[in-house]
Amino acid sequence: MERISWDQYYMAQSQLLALRSTCTRLMVGATVVRDKRIIAGGYNGSVSGSVHCVDEGCYVIDGHCVRTVHAEANALLQCAKFGVPTEGAELYVTHFPCLQCCKQIIQGGIKAVYYAEDYKNHPYAIELFKEAGVQTKKVELTYLAVDTQYNKKEKYIRELLEELEAVSNDTEKYATLKTEAEELFNIR
Repeated sequence: MERISWDQYYMAQSQLLALRSTCTRLMVGATVVRDKRIIAGGYNGSVSGSVHCVDEGCYVIDGHCVRTVHAEANALLQCAKFGVPTEGAELYVTHFPCLQCCKQIIQGGIKAVYYAEDYKNHPYAIELFKEAGVQTKKVELTYLAVDTQYNKKEKYIRELLEELEAVSNDTEKYATLKTEAEELFNIR
């Protein structure tokens, strides 16, 4: 039996948290770890008790959704709310943190940030992390327990099936492919 690495374990946790996101633009999850123990998790979504982007759309100002609290901030705020220290902890996040989250991460005393995907990596955020001695490392999720591209794949297969149906002369082959896609992606 082969076990996954700690980095893969925590990154998979962040990917799982991202599935709770209510943001329609980008689903992000973050896990705070200290001494190999998960101490908090967060995902991007609206302020508690407020409307969600998935229900009413994003509230975009200057290219940013102002309705959303970022995953990293939610994880750090969860620690603050329950009195859990973050000094010396590590953060696993699905996407490279934005500039504002970078500052919050530094202020929270996080010593390392592991991220799965680059996302508008701000040069000043990179500089601030270096200046503060916060290690950053890309750790792509390779363990397939969580398919982070499921929705994109399902949509792509659905579109391919529609195109194939329109041009296919082989109805038997099309029916076979459609059945297989339905079984794989649970689509009808």
